Amino acid sequence: MLWIKALHLIAVVAWLAGLFYLPRIFVHYAEGRAQGEDVRRLVVMAQRLFGFMTVMAAFALLFGLWLWLGFHDSGRWLMLKLVFVAGLVAYHVACRVLLGRLQRARTLPSSFALRLFNEAALLVVVPIILLAVVKPF
Repeated sequence: MLWIKALHLIAVVAWLAGLFYLPRIFVHYAEGRAQGEDVRRLVVMAQRLFGFMTVMAAFALLFGLWLWLGFHDSGRWLMLKLVFVAGLVAYHVACRVLLGRLQRARTLPSSFALRLFNEAALLVVVPIILLAVVKPF
């Protein structure tokens, strides 16, 4: 089971790297487009990163489910953690929506709003880590 936990953590780290970086690409795209710069490369980067992070998300969720079923843990801390994990999945979907707008060259939110969006992921990740490590209840 330790191998599954290690694979879960590796996939989570890779997924989070994408979730933290993709919104930064959105910020650079919005600012570059506003200044009339060529932003086509950012679109390609965003598409590739989203594909990678989606695969890593699938692995993270698969190995997480495997751990949940293997340990038969159902404490309240875990239920709350799963609520935050669902929030992280929703954030991932929101990134997909923004990527779709970027691919169609539609207007994105302001760079300030995108910067706030970028930080929102951390507000979801911190409780997940604290609940998984501390298991307060």
